Amino acid sequence: MNGNTTKDNQDNPELKAAMESLKKHRIGAYFAADKEELFTLLNTFIPDHTTVGCGDSVTLEELGVLDELRRRDLVFLDKYEPSLTKEKKRELYRKNFLADTFITGTNAVTMDGKLFNIDGNGSRVAPMLYGPDQVLVVVGTNKLVKDTEEAIKRTRQIAATLDAKRLNKGTPCTVLDRCIDCSHKNRICNDFVLIAGQFTEERIKVIFVEGEYGY
Repeated sequence: MNGNTTKDNQDNPELKAAMESLKKHRIGAYFAADKEELFTLLNTFIPDHTTVGCGDSVTLEELGVLDELRRRDLVFLDKYEPSLTKEKKRELYRKNFLADTFITGTNAVTMDGKLFNIDGNGSRVAPMLYGPDQVLVVVGTNKLVKDTEEAIKRTRQIAATLDAKRLNKGTPCTVLDRCIDCSHKNRICNDFVLIAGQFTEERIKVIFVEGEYGY
């Protein structure tokens, strides 16, 4: 299924180029025109009775992916479970490394086929790099950028600022609406991770969804 799309995306040459670049780096590239097509792909990639972990992702929330995983016959390592204590959440993060599938969003995808993310404590980016047998990255087409420089700029000045506000971190960016590379104790721009390829082909699969999702 490497590089298959559920509908034609020829009218978006930038997306087509990015998908081809991802495949050259042994990262799977898929396209869903809408939520229905996304769920069809997810049902194909995630078998019943398997273990699924997730990263913090507004995109997954907006698309209803997390609720769908909760409904399915899966062992879902749900980091949003209200009863989780700090210690239990830390234990859950460790279990993500042994999951059959880890599903998350991403801050940016470059035209030359790279994934860029900024993380606060590493619990999202670490399983993307190592551990789970499969990583599914669900991303709106609004996250497509020209290159790494633009990816960093977009993530720091747009995504991280909005996320800090969502999480009520009280960092300078939540007031200034821009990143100033602060040293605040609640700073979420701690881990800068660029994924440029994979040893195991299609361990990471990027699913582009038409539209604007997440930050």
